[in-house]
Amino acid sequence: MEASREIELKGHIIDSGLITRVYDKVYDMGGNVEVTQFDIGRQKTDPSYARLIISAESEGELDNILSELHRLGASVPEVENVTLETAEGDRILPHGFYSTTHHPTFIKYDDNWITVENIEMDCHIVVDEKAKRAFCIPLAKIKKGDRIVIGDRGVRITPPERSRSVNVFEFMQNTVSSERPSETIIKKIAVEMKEIKARGGKIAIVGGPAIVHTRAAPSLAEIIRNGYIDVLFAGNALATHDIEYNLYGTSLGMNLDTGTLAVGGHRHHISTISEVIRAGSIKNAVECGLIKKGIMYECVKNNVPFVLAGSIRDDGPLPDVITDTMVAQDTMRKHLHGVDMVIMIGTLLHSIAVGNCLPSYVKTICVDINPASVTKLNDRGSSQAIGVVSDAGAFLPLLAKYLRE
Repeated sequence: MEASREIELKGHIIDSGLITRVYDKVYDMGGNVEVTQFDIGRQKTDPSYARLIISAESEGELDNILSELHRLGASVPEVENVTLETAEGDRILPHGFYSTTHHPTFIKYDDNWITVENIEMDCHIVVDEKAKRAFCIPLAKIKKGDRIVIGDRGVRITPPERSRSVNVFEFMQNTVSSERPSETIIKKIAVEMKEIKARGGKIAIVGGPAIVHTRAAPSLAEIIRNGYIDVLFAGNALATHDIEYNLYGTSLGMNLDTGTLAVGGHRHHISTISEVIRAGSIKNAVECGLIKKGIMYECVKNNVPFVLAGSIRDDGPLPDVITDTMVAQDTMRKHLHGVDMVIMIGTLLHSIAVGNCLPSYVKTICVDINPASVTKLNDRGSSQAIGVVSDAGAFLPLLAKYLRE
């Protein structure tokens, strides 16, 4: 027996492509769509509104379709309060739990809409019934007795709208191509960064060792020194090779100024780690005069926090590296609160890790010489993400130049 239900779409549903995605999803899943109301905004800033009847051959198929449409931003006109169940143990979720997107999310609780705080993808909604607040909590932090949202009824998400102003994110239109005019894009990113800092916003950078290998480290150090970066996320490698370069002039034993292998250079990164361990920390190594310049030097001197997350392949590691991945996650989340822009350069794994913790409204720029890496970050689905196919050694010096100007 055919089943049907009414949904509604609100916002810039035409130019954002939402209405098209809804139709595609319904037809791909074997359902049908009937439009009962469609009000188009008259001006570019006016929202549009549509009511659609979605039908399928069975209630089960309809529920599956509606669940997918919900994650696109569709909602039902008459909304019930959310359903809550209790977690029976630490890191144990009730069956039918709701899994979050990275879009702004709201739940209807006690007949009122409340914001889900600290939203990120692939987490769960825990409700503090006494305080009437809702929180986005990862599985590792679920505690016995937590009240967990079940299903998607009573949950509303709001995908970010396409930018109404002509900035770098409007200019790029979420496409990835090595044929884009990189210098023009970098100049627009610099303008965007200046505007964010002018209004007191925060910018984070996620960096890989390619920044050092391509001799772009002095440019990033300059950007940090000039106050454009509020937190650095990286691994053991970026910090190690940055310090190695400033102690020995090499990165992985290669003389960066001449492009030749240094005699005994294969020992330099191990020696670097050992010397910093002897000092006790990167900060101590800066304060005692061991480290005299570079990315990590500027972070210490300008009180820019850094989160160095370890991996299984690390040498050493440096004493500041967080080797417990769950502790590293928590530390990253702490520093990501309130960030307006994240620039990811030459590090796919760290970029994905940080990207998975970001709300969709945070402006995200992924820079990599490999187009596949850039595309993978854009596939997160954020309309606020752009990709720049460029070498770190070309991107950062130009960015520093335009920020300087």
